[in-house]
Amino acid sequence: MLSVVLLAGCGQSYEEAKEQSARERAMHQRKDSLALKVGVLPTIDCLPMFIIKERAWIDTAKADVRFRDMESHIAADDALRRGKIEGSVTDIVRAERMKRQGLALTYVASTPLSWQFITNKKARIKELKQLTDKMIAVSRFSATAMLADMAVDSSRLKSEVVFRVQVNNPQIRLKMLLNNEMDAVLLPEPQATVARLAGNPVIMDAKNKDLRMGAIVFTDKAMNDSRRRSQIDAFVKAYNQACDSINRYGIASYAGIIKKYMDVDDRTVRSLPKVKFEHAARPREKDITRANSWLR
Repeated sequence: MLSVVLLAGCGQSYEEAKEQSARERAMHQRKDSLALKVGVLPTIDCLPMFIIKERAWIDTAKADVRFRDMESHIAADDALRRGKIEGSVTDIVRAERMKRQGLALTYVASTPLSWQFITNKKARIKELKQLTDKMIAVSRFSATAMLADMAVDSSRLKSEVVFRVQVNNPQIRLKMLLNNEMDAVLLPEPQATVARLAGNPVIMDAKNKDLRMGAIVFTDKAMNDSRRRSQIDAFVKAYNQACDSINRYGIASYAGIIKKYMDVDDRTVRSLPKVKFEHAARPREKDITRANSWLR
């Protein structure tokens, strides 16, 4: 009993522990609010950000930059609007739509985000004209929806005979295809490679359409704040460094990072197409114009 009394006297009371926990939470929230937060997805275009994170290429003492995992572009859009993050990967169609809705954004980089139109092998669809009465998984008001329209228009099908199903998460789109729950999907890498390795045919590739719709955006609020701008500059410097590293050593040299953040196996990594990453720069004007023309 004496030992219990002595230990109780030396330890924290419940109220003291509660107060300490509250102080720690407040400190964590303050640090998080001061950090620059960037939304990322489990896709190849985000590989530079995952490399920055794993290699700690940004000195947190000088510029605290944190990456927030997002399940879809629409989730990242919502986080941007609510001020939960200051920047994010996205596609130009989504970015231009957010700008039309009143969210001031600045393009900081163009990314190699691209999509392949992949059909279910059991559906036996080999041409775009065979999409009649088929279900296509896309994300509304996005580059995937634009590409679906391009596919329908080029095949001279009536738009109303193709069913567009909203599936925002690329991982879920892939699972629906593999589980035979969808006739066709639009997938980025590495999800597209997983689908191809499973024997599902590609009937359209965005790369053949001269489309570069991937982008990294930051809110104007962040761009116009001197402290945030220094963080963004540090991010851009590290991003360019990561791009140079990928281009020099190849995607396969970062197999461990790809498997960790994108949930794929060694076979998928070995089968990924070569991707060139360019230094941070504003997207091409013709891609922005094309996105706005579709949004009309």
